[in-house]
Amino acid sequence: MAKKVALLQGNEACAQGALYAGCNFFGGYPITPSTEVAEVLSVELPKIGGKFIQMEDEIAAMASIIGGALAGSKALTATSGPGMSLKQELLGYACIAEVPCVIINVMRGGPSTGMPTGPGQSDVQQAKWGTHGDHPVIALVPASCQEIFTETVRAFNLAEKYRMPVQVLYDEIIGHMRERIEFPEPGELEIINRTEPSVGPEEYKPFDPSFGDVPPMAAFGSGYRFHVTGLNKAADGFPTTKADLVDNEQRRQLRKISAAQSDIELNEEYMTEDAEVVVFAYGSTSRSARYAVNELRKEGVKAGMFRPITLWPFPEKRIAELGKQAKAIIVAELNLGQMNLEVERCVKGACDVPFIGRVDGEPINPGQIMDKVKEVK
Repeated sequence: MAKKVALLQGNEACAQGALYAGCNFFGGYPITPSTEVAEVLSVELPKIGGKFIQMEDEIAAMASIIGGALAGSKALTATSGPGMSLKQELLGYACIAEVPCVIINVMRGGPSTGMPTGPGQSDVQQAKWGTHGDHPVIALVPASCQEIFTETVRAFNLAEKYRMPVQVLYDEIIGHMRERIEFPEPGELEIINRTEPSVGPEEYKPFDPSFGDVPPMAAFGSGYRFHVTGLNKAADGFPTTKADLVDNEQRRQLRKISAAQSDIELNEEYMTEDAEVVVFAYGSTSRSARYAVNELRKEGVKAGMFRPITLWPFPEKRIAELGKQAKAIIVAELNLGQMNLEVERCVKGACDVPFIGRVDGEPINPGQIMDKVKEVK
């Protein structure tokens, strides 16, 4: 039987991917260029018994999905740069309380309200460092409408598996372009649900490390009563200032992601096997990079592309290997050098790291990338 196909906008594909993953709660606030995610889910969630709520602001939207997730829902919100800034305090709360939820950030120009209808990729460091304190981060950066669908599914899986917030970042170009989407059949993509307690309500501790680095999670309303706080806490969820408990708890949260990087990391490499110049690009910029690599190869230039799909945790090991192979890794992104600094850190001087950046609301085109490759080849 032929699969169902549709011509969908990236934001619409995101909403459909969320539904496929089992999302049954959306709390959000309209903001360009992400609003279509909310629009679709406002129609579709009630059809399956899910809940859609438009909150009074972005702060309340983040609070609502934390509450929804604690009550057992697969919860989603969608926003853009200014809204993401407002969500940071409660995102930090979700990090320390280990609340699984998914945040979509359709990136636009900034800072402040910037350029609402133009593309940007300047939130990628915010995704890692936006909240204060030490905590793990998972952030995904799809580059097509089909990939927005599958990466939204993966975001929910990672959030549930590792009991933490997961961010999906794609730029306005990908969010508003339309492409052919092929819908996977039910069961074709793996769907992961959080691990529930194997002990009774009286024995349950919500942050018990004896069950491993990712403790089982009960839902409020399921017969389990437990405490959730933004303070450092003991295994029972109640605040503590005991140095050993605080240290162990924070290290456990970081370890649950660092130890699983091979499971979380996902990259695409295009013609990198013999590449003398590698273009590091993500999101819409990677589409220009792919075209540029194809044209350069026709001219005999050994160019390749490295595209991170998981941006955080950062693919440090592979970037270091490419740095030893290539004469240069050119970083192309719609900002003034955010991931450029990460690549420089990883290659440790083994190769040059030229940079192409734009913040004028226009995309990086293949010609710009080709010219830069020819400068350094």
